[in-house]
Amino acid sequence: MPRPLVECIPNFSDARRPDVIDKIVDAIRSVPGVHMLDRHSDLDHNRTVITIVGDPVAVEEAAFLSIKKASELINLDEHTGAHPRVGATDVVPFVPISEITMPECVEMARRLGKRVGVELSIPVYLYEDAATRPDRQNLENIRKGQYEGLKTDILSNPDRKPDFGPEKLGSAGATVIGARAPLIAFNVYLTTTDITIAQKIAKAMRNSSGGFRYVKAMGVVVDGRAQVSMNLTNFRQTPVARIVEAVRREAERYGVTIQHSELVGLIPQDAMIDAAVWYTQLDDFKHDQLLENRLFELMQTAATDKKGPSFLDQLASADPTPGGGSAAAYTGATAAALVAMVGRVTSGKKKYADVEPQMAQMIQQAENLRARLTKTVDEDARSFEGFIQATRLPKETPDQQTARTAAMESATKEAARVPHQAAQMCVEVLELAITAATLGNTNAISDAVSAAQLAIAALKSASVNVRINAKSLSNPAELQNLVDDTLKMAQKAKVLEEKVLQALSDRAGIQ
Repeated sequence: MPRPLVECIPNFSDARRPDVIDKIVDAIRSVPGVHMLDRHSDLDHNRTVITIVGDPVAVEEAAFLSIKKASELINLDEHTGAHPRVGATDVVPFVPISEITMPECVEMARRLGKRVGVELSIPVYLYEDAATRPDRQNLENIRKGQYEGLKTDILSNPDRKPDFGPEKLGSAGATVIGARAPLIAFNVYLTTTDITIAQKIAKAMRNSSGGFRYVKAMGVVVDGRAQVSMNLTNFRQTPVARIVEAVRREAERYGVTIQHSELVGLIPQDAMIDAAVWYTQLDDFKHDQLLENRLFELMQTAATDKKGPSFLDQLASADPTPGGGSAAAYTGATAAALVAMVGRVTSGKKKYADVEPQMAQMIQQAENLRARLTKTVDEDARSFEGFIQATRLPKETPDQQTARTAAMESATKEAARVPHQAAQMCVEVLELAITAATLGNTNAISDAVSAAQLAIAALKSASVNVRINAKSLSNPAELQNLVDDTLKMAQKAKVLEEKVLQALSDRAGIQ
């Protein structure tokens, strides 16, 4: 099954100190499942744009760690640069790539914003699709006055109050976080050093001053040359080729032309194809005429044919791993996924506006538990494989026998610890399922109850694995605390189950 993929493009207010950017990059790379696609630093702008992609949970964590590291290393009171900015980490957009929707990216932006505000004490403004107010959809409105102006305005102007975090700026400034469609950062250099020409052309291009609908532009000097710096926010409605030709015509009015252009970060393939088609006048062009597209389709088909067995196929095989512990974690993750789904079909509905905060928190916790339980599926299998490996150690001499026994005991303890952690997480999922059942969309109450029952089944299965492994020890009392704890969790689950069933009765009339 395809996994969701999200892109994030954090912009940092530094480019002249590579060691600082290296440390931010290290923070990003410390999160498994995140891939860095591009790193672009502009010395005149004194700004670095990093493009990362990966699993949504991992990307969200990497974004937080990068903001944290930037806040420690970048002081806006000492920063100068041609590009507008309000923070050390100036802007952090999430872009849906595959198997993830824009509303889900909005959730990511709001979760991250709240965490940054609370844990890092950095004011956060939400923009584009994540904006809480219409006037904050456009980034330039939030950046008005830049860091220096916002530092004063935030103290006295209610309109500058952040969505999250303190109502004052520290040396890390503020951070703007949002969700948006793919954006093309595109700069055109002119054959002149006159910044006023670039500024006039930028005015003719940008939407806010009567230009093209999906263009934001400004005129600056970079490397001693006038530059029209643009963001193209919808390349399908306002194609790149059309903008290049418009800039060329405007430049001719002032006796100059285009020297060259550049991309900041990445560009969607379709944007380049559209430009090539326009310039070559291939009016009947079809995407399947691209050699690379046909090869990619062929490779995808071959990869699908060769893909390994599914988790259920592995579970049904004669191999002892994965086993019951992994199945328990997998079931718990399924329960967490259902809870998140209930939250999402509730959020954004006028009828449930009063529980929107609870749903947002529930979704965040459910997704965190889903990621952890999914990871536990493999951890449980590895713990049992460790036991198998221990049984295969040599036992010819007394010393070898002692070492083998010690290894088996250690592996057995680990094989009990992992399902115990899974059981704890399943209780948390069950508690969230109660929230889903009592506050969530009534059209999805069966899903909430299903989540609760799956969490209970996973808890029971994990509990059995704890007790079996504890009993296998030469001294079972060593793990009696884990056994007692799982039994307490089972008792708690009975009480929680009654609450879920009561919600089903009260809200759906089902006994």
